[in-house]
Amino acid sequence: MTTILVADDHPLFRQALTLAVLQVRPDANIVEAGSLDRAVQAVREADTLALILLDLNMPGAVGYSGVALLHAEAPDVPILVVSGADRAAAFAQVARFGAVGFVGKDAPLESIEAAIAAALAGKRMAADDAAEDDMAARVAALTPTQLRVLLGVLAGRLNKQIAHDLGIAEATVKVHMTAVLRKLDVGNRTQAAVAARALGLEVTG
Repeated sequence: MTTILVADDHPLFRQALTLAVLQVRPDANIVEAGSLDRAVQAVREADTLALILLDLNMPGAVGYSGVALLHAEAPDVPILVVSGADRAAAFAQVARFGAVGFVGKDAPLESIEAAIAAALAGKRMAADDAAEDDMAARVAALTPTQLRVLLGVLAGRLNKQIAHDLGIAEATVKVHMTAVLRKLDVGNRTQAAVAARALGLEVTG
């Protein structure tokens, strides 16, 4: 059975997306998530995940980190962003972080269904700005844990605090941080933070 993840923090919109999915794939098994952590858990638990429908602004997500993190967890599963964000500003970025398409929450139901069908068919929507972004590709290549360590750095957390947050040893955090610096081709934590902020991974609040 085909499993499709609907990740949005608004129950009514999750219900609307579920109805749209069932119009396209009536036999689909729908899994819902109201936060990024729950979405990550669902991705890890799903055996036959065919598509992720993802809102950008969910609890636990900062900037485009939700796309990057879920892409890191399941690089072969297409991610269709369904968001209220401005398409012109967001689409090129979400595409660089691994999403196959973007559709606005205000789009007609038929357009959302068409985007879902296209994503399930393996089609990638053309971005308005198709230029390759080397640093975004580097961030997209980070493992889930490496990405979480980088987000901890962006939040101003010390290694021991990041270790506590992730439930790992401080020495393990240092190992991951070394790998992050190498993959991003930067020399220190500050440079890694600057690069990530430039890509919309800034931590706010």
